[in-house]
Amino acid sequence: MSNEVTRIQAAPSPDAIAHFQKRLSLETDCADVFAAFATGSPGFVLVDVRGRKAFAASHVPGAINIPVMDLTEKRLAAYPADTLFVVYCAGPHCNGADKGALRLAGLGRPVKLMIGGMTGWADEGFSFEGTV
Repeated sequence: MSNEVTRIQAAPSPDAIAHFQKRLSLETDCADVFAAFATGSPGFVLVDVRGRKAFAASHVPGAINIPVMDLTEKRLAAYPADTLFVVYCAGPHCNGADKGALRLAGLGRPVKLMIGGMTGWADEGFSFEGTV
């Protein structure tokens, strides 16, 4: 019996491994970011790429704010070239994190996207910092 799930056969294991390893090299999730910060030494810089007002109102604890347009060599000069940046924005409805990740990659910086952004963080039940 065929349906939309079974109609196309699953990829062979080597293909699936390559696919999911590639995705994990580009993305991380809110729970993994939270757990990394809980260690006290996450090994990355968490960057909120939203505007300054949105960041001031509410943001993920431990994040710094660098709006997309401010992601420049000059702004990043304080960080070693091999610093991993993890970017996020408002949530799945927002492509600011994609734009920020693209900009960082274009500057030759290692980058991952925190999928879900602020919405994902809230869905996980994690708290925020800010004035709200």
